[in-house]
Amino acid sequence: MDERLTGMCAYCGVEPDTSDHVPSRVLLDEPYPPGLPVVDACEKCNTGFSLDEQYLSCFLECVICGTVASTGVRRSNIKRILGENAALQRRIGASQRKDRTGNLLWRPEFERIRKVLLKLARGHVAYELYPKLEEPNRVVFAPLSTLSLQERRAFEDANLGDLTLWPEIGTRAFLRASDKRPNQFEQKGDWILVQPGRYRYAVAETSGVLVRMVLSEYLACLVLWEH
Repeated sequence: MDERLTGMCAYCGVEPDTSDHVPSRVLLDEPYPPGLPVVDACEKCNTGFSLDEQYLSCFLECVICGTVASTGVRRSNIKRILGENAALQRRIGASQRKDRTGNLLWRPEFERIRKVLLKLARGHVAYELYPKLEEPNRVVFAPLSTLSLQERRAFEDANLGDLTLWPEIGTRAFLRASDKRPNQFEQKGDWILVQPGRYRYAVAETSGVLVRMVLSEYLACLVLWEH
């Protein structure tokens, strides 16, 4: 791999002293897939996102299952976290309410979710292409179920058009574009299936760098750096 992909924290650019899984294992189910992508990271970044990643994982599972009770969620690691962290359970529970017709609504802590999604996107870009430390032009996310059919198609296919430029030689994105897999993960189109039903992502470079992610086949996420 290109030497420029090493020697710096994928999230802040300082000299790394540890490594980090992308995606974080709290977003996945056990047994974890072998050969998870790993990027260089500093200790501060590696540990600094942990509480927000835990919040996002638990919040999504509570929304999907319609409850904050540890006995009502399906994912075993989330069941354990909620059972051990009463404060987090209460915090997520306080974000739910019912509308006039009795439907359950949830209000996420948007900035915490954005922080995690940007961290994930930086990790995927560093792993597939090269580090992107500057602020992106867009960070958007929404439940897949709220997208229109047209929006869903645009998100899944990214409407990238014809690739006029290949990714830089030596990057994993280049290997994928030339039909050579740098790891064992299944691919569908440009989507990389880290754990089916739990986490997938895609990284593309055309007029910018675009990262798309889907968490728990529920939350659609898009991060874009324009050239």
